[in-house]
Amino acid sequence: MEDPRPEKVAVVAEVQERLAGAQAAILTEYRGLNVAQITALRRQLRAAGGEYTIYKNSLVRFAARNLDIDLEQMLTGPTAIAFVGTAPDGRAADPVAVAKALRSYAREVPALVVKGGVLGTRTISAEDARALADMPPREQVLAQLAGLFNAPMTQMAQLLDAVPRDITYAVQALIDKQGGAPAEAGEAA
Repeated sequence: MEDPRPEKVAVVAEVQERLAGAQAAILTEYRGLNVAQITALRRQLRAAGGEYTIYKNSLVRFAARNLDIDLEQMLTGPTAIAFVGTAPDGRAADPVAVAKALRSYAREVPALVVKGGVLGTRTISAEDARALADMPPREQVLAQLAGLFNAPMTQMAQLLDAVPRDITYAVQALIDKQGGAPAEAGEAA
């Protein structure tokens, strides 16, 4: 930009900071959505830990270039960005939850089109964003991982528990086979 206005420089800096600080940013086309629909979408995204903001494409383009992120092909038409930052409870938000919220809203309001975005520092396509929405939530993945780590320990505990139990059963079977418990030395005399 040649001799840019301070307002534009501030917006470029804001977008650059938000792109750099976000876990993910999903770009959408909102053509055909009215104010009430955008407000409802913002509410759903906020609940999932996202924030939906509209910027001028040219300013986003400058911010993305400064970060070496290639968003050029996604910045056509009216574009809004769903930033994934911090969830309402203060934890890091889950990009999967935001992608699911966008997909769910796009099913209700087909005018919303997901164009792609950025996951970390990697550019993702619209198909990648759909795949992100198909993933299980973070908590479920962590629970599955914990189960995978826990399974070998559980099997080892069961194995160690089985050894004394099996010895007890074997001794009892041997006693039963020989006709019962042997008489004590005192009884025999």
